[in-house]
Amino acid sequence: MKLIYIAEDHDVIRNGVVQYLSISGYEAVGFATLAEARTAFSGRVPDLLIQDVMLPDGDGFSFVKEIKESLPRLPVIFLTARTEESDRILGFELGADDYISKPFSPKELVLRIQALFRRLDESETGNEKVSAYKDGDNVMVIDDNEHVLSVNDNPISLTAAEWRIVSYLASNSPNLITRSQILAECFDYSFESYERVVDTHIKNIRAKLKPGSWIDTVRGYGYRFSGKKA
Repeated sequence: MKLIYIAEDHDVIRNGVVQYLSISGYEAVGFATLAEARTAFSGRVPDLLIQDVMLPDGDGFSFVKEIKESLPRLPVIFLTARTEESDRILGFELGADDYISKPFSPKELVLRIQALFRRLDESETGNEKVSAYKDGDNVMVIDDNEHVLSVNDNPISLTAAEWRIVSYLASNSPNLITRSQILAECFDYSFESYERVVDTHIKNIRAKLKPGSWIDTVRGYGYRFSGKKA
């Protein structure tokens, strides 16, 4: 049974989410403050964190940034009343896998959680393979067995979302991939308003995949992995 933490100070929302997730077959634990959630993390790491942004003892963005420093691959879903595009972009820049605005449907939340876990499970149980790519004198190795990526033998730390994007682009190279394709295949999204999220992830990935220029922008279309099979 997968363990899900919910950090949400609104009692009705928190208790409702915990109850709905429990009925759906998950072990769900709720926290009203960041201090409570932080204490829980010191004892047991969950399979997923559902994080409100505005809590009485701090903001969820800072808390997720803190948690991601030691647990970069921890799946995170932001659940918040802050609906500005800049807030969504910040959430994804911090490594979130999803961003759900209030008010929301508990059924939709569960469906998104199921989709997230399905993607993670598929990546864990997929065909075992190690692929190498070259960009000039630089070599990238993608190890799907261990979920490890390196450039010139230097390990690169990617979030779960970043890993899915790089793996998808590389496996479809040299095809051009649209933002909507990335949303659909890597996030189960098809909403145009989320396409800037893809750009944010690509920017973060490029900053990490150094040296080398591994992802090309195809203006007006999307992206293409530029590494060549080694």
